Amino acid sequence: MYHMKSVTVRDLRYDFPKVERMLREGKALRVTKRGKVIAKLEPENEGAHSARAPLPDFEARLKEIYGDQVFEVSGAELISADREDRF
Repeated sequence: MYHMKSVTVRDLRYDFPKVERMLREGKALRVTKRGKVIAKLEPENEGAHSARAPLPDFEARLKEIYGDQVFEVSGAELISADREDRF
């Protein structure tokens, strides 16, 4: 018979890393409050959380906005100069 692990609402609030670890291990969980089951949590299928969304192509976006325009001072240089002035 299939036995589902139980966690309490308190576990969700104060010890979520434990709950998350159980879900990552593939365990389905019952959430209880005052001894009564109020919800069931099931882990997402493996492919859904292991594949990350690709990062946007920031360089292409910058070229689209600014084209080939070259600035006299880079952002890094501005930040560096600002830090030197303050410290």
